[in-house]
Amino acid sequence: MNDERKTMNEHDLSHILNHLGEDREKYFNAVSPPIIQTSNFTFKSFDAFRAAMSDELGNHVYSRGNNPTVAILRKKMAALEKAEDALILGSGVSAIAAAVIGNVSAGDHVVCVQEPYSWTYKLLVNFLSRFGVSHTFVDGRDLEAIKRAVQPNTKVLYLESPNSLTFELQDLKACAAIAKENGLVSIIDNSYCSPYYQNPIEHGIDIVVHSGTKFINGHSDVVNGILCSSKAMVRKIFESEFMTLGMIISPHDASLIIRGLRTLPLRMERSYNTALKVIDFLKTHPKTEEVLFPMDPSFAQYDLAKTQMRGCAGFFTASFKAKSKGDMERFFNKLDRFLLAVSWGGHESLVLPISALYDIPGREDPNIPWNLVRFYIGLEEAEVLIEDLRGALDVL
Repeated sequence: MNDERKTMNEHDLSHILNHLGEDREKYFNAVSPPIIQTSNFTFKSFDAFRAAMSDELGNHVYSRGNNPTVAILRKKMAALEKAEDALILGSGVSAIAAAVIGNVSAGDHVVCVQEPYSWTYKLLVNFLSRFGVSHTFVDGRDLEAIKRAVQPNTKVLYLESPNSLTFELQDLKACAAIAKENGLVSIIDNSYCSPYYQNPIEHGIDIVVHSGTKFINGHSDVVNGILCSSKAMVRKIFESEFMTLGMIISPHDASLIIRGLRTLPLRMERSYNTALKVIDFLKTHPKTEEVLFPMDPSFAQYDLAKTQMRGCAGFFTASFKAKSKGDMERFFNKLDRFLLAVSWGGHESLVLPISALYDIPGREDPNIPWNLVRFYIGLEEAEVLIEDLRGALDVL
């Protein structure tokens, strides 16, 4: 995987992760930056107070806006995404909501890839529709379908490449061109790749959002979101949606994420290399129907993935030859090393059981086959995970 990382200079990456924004001489030359756990900041003079109030994004006034510990993380994330600036928010969906809401008004329209992250779907269908913002879901693999979906009142093109279940990709350069031709703001959820493996802004995308809870933090102990864009866009969203809705994280959480970033390359490459062994095992097992993984040559969009992604970590989906949802339930109950959970990107290996989302009272069944399983490979040894799967597959 190391040889696939062709565009990000390793020296620059190391500097960003370990040193950028950390003005150690300002805090006793401590190696790790301090947690500035304060709500408020004081000023020595009336003029200093007035100057800070005129630019709260660039000054420390109140930690709902700009906090020194969070500011270090902002600098690192902007640099990693090759953006001018960044905001750190309370969750991934808060970053998504800030990006979308910040660029639409009543009567506007959003074009969004079909089957997006569930809370993106709910933002468009359940929330923004209440305020007169309409939407069209479209197969993001079909550029002509995207063009046809654009209306005179369309303001946003929302992408998710790859998505986090079946991993459909969009051609980012082509989508960015469509957005620019039609005066749209292009937004992408880049959580699957992280900035380590994909930089959509280099392909012309306007706003990149992340669930930083996943790979960026990497330790399953902080929920956060990230928004990266131009200085003008970040300021626009900061002064409206971010400050009005209070989308902040705490300085303590920012410190944990800075800690997590130190090992981003190590964790993602370990996850990837282990996943290759697990995928090889599953692809040759008679109970496996299909494995979906963007960096596998059998993946339908493999050539596009190789063009715009430098790689990916160990996050894939497999379908199995099960006769019933009961078979799948027995499979999951047999697993010992894989935890049943949502999310991904931490130290622990996880499975998301699609069959568990069926037959829930008051909910529609998903549009996804019940024999599908989403896997995230953590930091355990491949042999341990494979042996766990071997025993669980015996019950199918």
